[in-house]
Amino acid sequence: MTTADARPAGQTGLFLSAEWRRLVMLSYEIDPDVLRPLVPPGVELDTWDGRHLVSMVGFQFLDTRLLGVPVPFHRDFDEINLRFYVRRRADDGWRRGVVFVREIVPRWALATVARVVYGENYVARPMRHRIDLHDGEVTPGGLVEYSWHDARAWHHLRATTEGPAQPLVPGSQEEFVTEHYWGYAAQRGGGTVEYRVEHPSWQVRQARDPALECDVEQVYGRPFVESLAGEPFSAFVADGSPVVVRRGASLGADAA
Repeated sequence: MTTADARPAGQTGLFLSAEWRRLVMLSYEIDPDVLRPLVPPGVELDTWDGRHLVSMVGFQFLDTRLLGVPVPFHRDFDEINLRFYVRRRADDGWRRGVVFVREIVPRWALATVARVVYGENYVARPMRHRIDLHDGEVTPGGLVEYSWHDARAWHHLRATTEGPAQPLVPGSQEEFVTEHYWGYAAQRGGGTVEYRVEHPSWQVRQARDPALECDVEQVYGRPFVESLAGEPFSAFVADGSPVVVRRGASLGADAA
């Protein structure tokens, strides 16, 4: 699906545009009982081949513009998020989306805007990255690593690329993880905000030596320790693309 595809009826206007680049995506199988308390009203858990997944995602947020206007000192930054997968039946069919457990960015203003506008669980933490680049592209066999400081320690998300970038294979784990084009966030007063994310289908590179070095209990809570402490179910690096995030729309307090 691309930004040129037909949009659902009632599509909202532009909120944010940017480029998401060099995405490290490590996914883990998880007990759905861990996720059910976090599912917003009006959506249900989505699965790949009957498996419930959570993903740790680190990437570069570049050339960021709010309502088409670049924000000084906030155009280029890193983000790391933990997310899981949901779907909602709408008038135009199933909408497959993500729910964020926590999103980490390096500046408090970014975190504040996201919390206020969408009710997302953003926090601001010191961050850094190491990416092996040549002519603006990840070096074949190069390292892509994102790090953040939380709970008095540095934590790391990394993978080393292997092989050339390839188009997504229909029905693959990579397609499932990357091609959820809606975001959902529960609201404090009840109900759910739904928003659309538009981007072309990404090319991906397989990864070796994927690693999440993190005090999971301190950063994400005890329920996530068992799943995130194991080996990832899938690991790859996506090249990324320009993206558009649409304004959110409320599903209402009685969404079901």
